[in-house]
Amino acid sequence: MAGLTRGDLGDLNLFRVIARAGGFRKAALELDVSPSALSHALRGLETRTGVRLFNRTNRAVTLTEAGADLLARLEAGFGAIEEGLEALNRYRAKPAGRLRLNVLTDAARLVLGPSLSGFLSEYPDVRLEVVVQDDFVDIVDGGFDAGIRFGGRVPEEMVAVPVGGDIRWVMVASPAYLAASLAVEHPSDLAHHRCIGLRMGTGAIYHWEVDRGSEQFIVDVAWSVVVSETALALAVAETGGGIAYCQEGLVARQLEAGTLREVLPEWSSVGPGFHVYYSSRRQVPQALRALIAYLRERART
Repeated sequence: MAGLTRGDLGDLNLFRVIARAGGFRKAALELDVSPSALSHALRGLETRTGVRLFNRTNRAVTLTEAGADLLARLEAGFGAIEEGLEALNRYRAKPAGRLRLNVLTDAARLVLGPSLSGFLSEYPDVRLEVVVQDDFVDIVDGGFDAGIRFGGRVPEEMVAVPVGGDIRWVMVASPAYLAASLAVEHPSDLAHHRCIGLRMGTGAIYHWEVDRGSEQFIVDVAWSVVVSETALALAVAETGGGIAYCQEGLVARQLEAGTLREVLPEWSSVGPGFHVYYSSRRQVPQALRALIAYLRERART
């Protein structure tokens, strides 16, 4: 290629997104364009370079050797461009630009939900994209600037910043369920109850951990139902389906309204709160710094 045009740079970035996403369909969803438009752009790039960049089958799209080599070089080049653009934020009155986050469902409800409108009002030039996902993902490979997870589950190589205090975990059930069931006087009694299991993003089912002073108990029962979302577990519990285990903040309104009651309130568990985490190997966007500061300030009020 004799010289790069604006179209060449655009198509090279599309190639990078397709490679990261592992296919046209996922890349098209991320870019909000049609898969056919991406395919057409890539064919044009391959025609101009005279080199095939992807192996395509009905089931998968994989990089050729040439494509893998190009991707490695582009990541460095586009990374430098992105850092250069980010550096301009130091000369702005307020941060600007795109910020992509990967966030747990519960963090979306408890941390971001109450805060985003105020943050976006204060920083109108920040374009924020939030992917709510409980499956554990590599935020760097996924093209995210940061993630939000529980403090104890952040990868070691990441920088983690707390955006709230420790979290109390409780067991809850509806008054109707408790009235119709055997009394619960000790966590061991839960073996005789319908308990709602929660499968974590890692694929494992979480065994409830509860403490009473120096006593500790891990609840491992024959779950009546297993779900992968806390909101569904609470919906089942609120309609008399059994006992659920969750963060106290998620059921504050239901406990106040009486639609749920805490089971064995003297038995609970306190664990690390939510942390924003990001790669230690990349320049931290000013918009991310502003978001972290905003969330930490809200947590103190």
